[in-house]
Amino acid sequence: MKKRMKKLFLMVTMLVAAVSANAQLEQGTFSIQPKAGATISWLSNMPSLNMGTTELDKTPTVGAILGAEAEYQLAEKFSVAAGINYAQQGCGWSDYKLEAGNNKAELKDAKIELGYVNVPITANYYLFKGFAVKAGVQFGFLTSAKLKGTITTEYNGAKSTTDLSGDDFKDQCKKLDVSIPVGISYEFKVPVVIDLRYNIGLLKVNKDSEAGHKDFKNNVIQLTVGYKLAL
Repeated sequence: MKKRMKKLFLMVTMLVAAVSANAQLEQGTFSIQPKAGATISWLSNMPSLNMGTTELDKTPTVGAILGAEAEYQLAEKFSVAAGINYAQQGCGWSDYKLEAGNNKAELKDAKIELGYVNVPITANYYLFKGFAVKAGVQFGFLTSAKLKGTITTEYNGAKSTTDLSGDDFKDQCKKLDVSIPVGISYEFKVPVVIDLRYNIGLLKVNKDSEAGHKDFKNNVIQLTVGYKLAL
């Protein structure tokens, strides 16, 4: 029984090693990496939303990201990469519900959704084969800025719902965003790459600051999974 357990353990160990071994490219090679994933974002200095005497808490909002990245391996442990992606960013607020007798009001899924075409440029340092830390600069170009959410009211049995998705305020936002991406990535033998980044916004999103409020800046955590193809 012990021999069988040892053999099974050895087989599992070999399988894990085979899957997790990475395929980092050699010096002087190019690669391209299609990738997709999710974003968790918020706007710094964004005020809480007041509904009468109730203050709604700010919440991060979840979006999608899709793009590609090209990488050049300058040395065994150092590479540079440039990419392009489309990302959903923004911020949200907690839901609100009010009941007074037969009258009701409800605000759900209230958020600001910003769409950006981003161009990240990063320097990557491989601490060990397959595992890299990275930092650089990212330029973002605003494509959309919309208010999302629904307001449902019920008054004496009459119910109505208002969809806020058509409210566009792109003209109130700056078209260019600049951020600092920092993160880590790990490349498996497959070769699948898992990439985790935090993009720190440097420029304000809003053209004009509201009275009593500071400038709003993007903060984005993004997790992507990519497939690395040698060129």
